[in-house]
Amino acid sequence: MIPLHRRAAPGRVRAITAGARSGHVRFVLPLLITALITALIGVLAGCGAGAKPAARPAATVGGYPSFLPKDALNYHSDTVLTGTVQRPALTSQGDGVQVKTPQWSVLVTVSGPQVPGEGLPYQATATTCTWVVTMSGATAPVPISTADFTAIDDENYVYRPGFVPGQPTPPAVLRPGQKASFELRAVEAVGEGLMRWAPDGRNIVAKWDFVVEND
Repeated sequence: MIPLHRRAAPGRVRAITAGARSGHVRFVLPLLITALITALIGVLAGCGAGAKPAARPAATVGGYPSFLPKDALNYHSDTVLTGTVQRPALTSQGDGVQVKTPQWSVLVTVSGPQVPGEGLPYQATATTCTWVVTMSGATAPVPISTADFTAIDDENYVYRPGFVPGQPTPPAVLRPGQKASFELRAVEAVGEGLMRWAPDGRNIVAKWDFVVEND
């Protein structure tokens, strides 16, 4: 038993207890406020996430994002265009053109030009250019003549290539079921240009752009 003279007065005991509780509240209250703020932030973040669903992969068409312009798809990548007198096709060298006239249709591809060399010590302003022309899939007899092929440079100077000596020459007429591949050659200025085909000698139906480089 605690001696009477060492017992704390009731009022003193209540004061001590109240003080302890007050200190406990002062210690716990900040923790509670912090927890409440953290929970509120989490709820708000959850609401924001619900308002914006997770991003989905863009829908694609043939491997291309759906938002791309359709006329940009497969640009200059083996795309076969249609060429007519009313609307000549313009494409890149190496790409095919389905040429159509009232009499026949044929698939034509022009590749090149190839030049003798690049990285030479002296870069001439012009060089020998060789193109490869391939024709196939004719629906009726198609005339073939070097006079129907012309090239122009970026200053609109006209070049008239000829068959390469010693290389196979095409038949004068390509018939259905036949395939012809031949080379055309001309000396042309360095820079951009166009190879053109006018099967009737006047009206161009297809054009292939290219760049002559020797650097």
